[in-house]
Amino acid sequence: MGEDEVIIRRAGVEDAPAISRVHVASWQEAYAGIVPTDYLTALDATKRQERWAEHLRNGPRDDVRTWVADDGARILGFASVGPARDEDAGRDDEEIYSIYLDPKMWGKGVARDLMRTVLSEVSSSGALTLWVLADNSRARHFYRRHGFTPDGAERLEELGGVQLLAVRYRRG
Repeated sequence: MGEDEVIIRRAGVEDAPAISRVHVASWQEAYAGIVPTDYLTALDATKRQERWAEHLRNGPRDDVRTWVADDGARILGFASVGPARDEDAGRDDEEIYSIYLDPKMWGKGVARDLMRTVLSEVSSSGALTLWVLADNSRARHFYRRHGFTPDGAERLEELGGVQLLAVRYRRG
């Protein structure tokens, strides 16, 4: 693999440590100033690794898929997709549960490649949704660039003892 070449592939159990590292680093960077600092500081990649290993080994369900962006030396990011979990979801609707990138890779096209993979792999017969914190303007801009728009659904999510507004985006 070339120096700047990244492949997107299905994640395996062996990717759990790297996925958890990326997950925590991305949260700590992306949500700084949005989520309470003590909550972000307390995030533990080792604890998250155990959950990711279990998820990748047995999955929460068979129809959840996770991909990683891999440069041959390390995992740069990941995305997970499965059936939409909202009450108003249609039978064929799917949801992006997570898409996170090592903050050092932001702006280098890796998230775009992950999103393109997700879009090519999901069912074309339903909508694709995701939830994003309202104050996460960087992520909201990224989703709009990929054809997602807010559909009017909102919910409060508690993180670190604080209620934060999340908005749902939809494509299709």
